[in-house]
Amino acid sequence: MERDRPAFLCHHCGTLHGVRRLPFGVTASCRTCGAVLYRERRSSVERALALTLAAAVLFVVAHAFPFLTFSMEGSTRSGTILGSAAALWADDSWALAVVVVMLVTVIPLGKLGLELWVLLPLWKGRVAPGTFRLFAFADKSKTWAMTEVYLLAVLVAYVKLSDLASITVGPALWAFAGLILCLAAADNILDRRAVWWRLQPQNTMRALGRPNRVVAACHTCDQVVALPDDGHGYRCPRCTAVLHARKPRALARSWALLLAAAVLYVPANILPVMTVTSFGRAQADTILSGVIALVEAGMLPVALLVFFASVTVPLLKLVGLGFLLVSVQLGWTGKRRDRTRLYRIIEQVGRWSMIDIFMIAILAVLVDLGEIARIEPGPGALAFAAVVVLTMLAARAFEPRLIWDRPPISTKKASADGEPLRHPA
Repeated sequence: MERDRPAFLCHHCGTLHGVRRLPFGVTASCRTCGAVLYRERRSSVERALALTLAAAVLFVVAHAFPFLTFSMEGSTRSGTILGSAAALWADDSWALAVVVVMLVTVIPLGKLGLELWVLLPLWKGRVAPGTFRLFAFADKSKTWAMTEVYLLAVLVAYVKLSDLASITVGPALWAFAGLILCLAAADNILDRRAVWWRLQPQNTMRALGRPNRVVAACHTCDQVVALPDDGHGYRCPRCTAVLHARKPRALARSWALLLAAAVLYVPANILPVMTVTSFGRAQADTILSGVIALVEAGMLPVALLVFFASVTVPLLKLVGLGFLLVSVQLGWTGKRRDRTRLYRIIEQVGRWSMIDIFMIAILAVLVDLGEIARIEPGPGALAFAAVVVLTMLAARAFEPRLIWDRPPISTKKASADGEPLRHPA
């Protein structure tokens, strides 16, 4: 019966579903907005554990050896991942250095370690201390682990420098590619639902109690809970995260972050992102002038990639998220499914804009040959990194379920953040 099935709430539109068992490999999608709810996976924990162990080994290799070696006029420089951050620090760009080392080394390493801490005991039918909090943290860090973006930046740097000097690919590049494949496969195979349900069963539709109660889904473990009448300060019974029928002050926080990103978008595109010194002559490049230089050098595919990731994507995120915020505040009821799809795109593509920052870090460590050739980050790079981070935070602060809420009849009687879903009869 429907009421005996585990309950699952769509985070994008708030539709309540009764979960049923599907054949392995089949994906369940929300009947209202089309968002992916869950995928049935065979031996999810065991297979993801094997891939995570392989990724941990490759992570060490990728950080221990150089990924590229740059040779010019008899001088040679080898670049490592940590070396690229160190080069930024040496150029007094400590903020960029922190961003690079956090997104490429610290967060991915933490994610690997936390997942091993959780999955190894779970494979043996045990639960490690702190599993609930640590697995939640590992899952949330996935967005900020940008190893694949860094690899793409390495490839762009390779193409950019290959016509200027001799470039040798190091073992770290191959290990890094393998690391990304293992991480992507592990994330695809691991069924978060299976992990959380092993730790504590999911509430059923019947357990939600009487009809017309406000229900909420935990953003950490997806447990569905019927909130008390006031719905304030209630915690998830499984992972202890604070529950809200809707994200508090979602519109205000999203607007604040979006406007800050819009302000910084101007200096990010006007100020130079890097300065290239060649035989004593210095030339400052903005993002657009760098794209033009790539086109003039005959590197049209690379130029299009950099232009799309560094110019088009941030601008479309600013415009798209602004459109969603305005549509919610004006109470638009049309094209809800399309607007939800737009939000999913905005949420997923934003991280790829960091490719320019990673490329600058790679060039800074490789091209450091004194007066012969040198590349240094410019003030526009920090502004651009802030734009990428702020737009990602703005997208996460936005509450997509507001798109599906009925608009308030009176601002005095209803919150601007919408009306929460109530458990149907």
